[in-house]
Amino acid sequence: MSVVIPSLNASLAQLKALADYIDLGSSNATFVFYDDAKPTSVDINANNSAKLLVLDLQKPCVKAISENNIELFPTNAGVATKSGIAKWARLFNGEGFAVVDVDVGAGMDIVLDNHDIVIGSSVKLDVIYLSPLF
Repeated sequence: MSVVIPSLNASLAQLKALADYIDLGSSNATFVFYDDAKPTSVDINANNSAKLLVLDLQKPCVKAISENNIELFPTNAGVATKSGIAKWARLFNGEGFAVVDVDVGAGMDIVLDNHDIVIGSSVKLDVIYLSPLF
């Protein structure tokens, strides 16, 4: 089986469409962080008892589009509702549908200043980039 890799322009168009999908709905899109094992699919419900933190994206979420990526606006600050080590996060669109699951940690999809989340602490994502796969 061969892997099909679209052109940069096609990839950016896909990312723009994804950003539009993230903004769908009357609510803001959210990143929800968890301290358990990431499910094998976004179609599998997350374990609510493993939820550490919810971060809201601004609406619209796209800050800038460049030739290499799409930058999203920073999230609003969220307050941790539980202590634990953030292992993964799920992005939900404004309609509450799961979009993607991402790994959290050094060298992973999302890098936090501190992955050890403490209940009551304030956390936000200052820089968010969506990059095409090459």
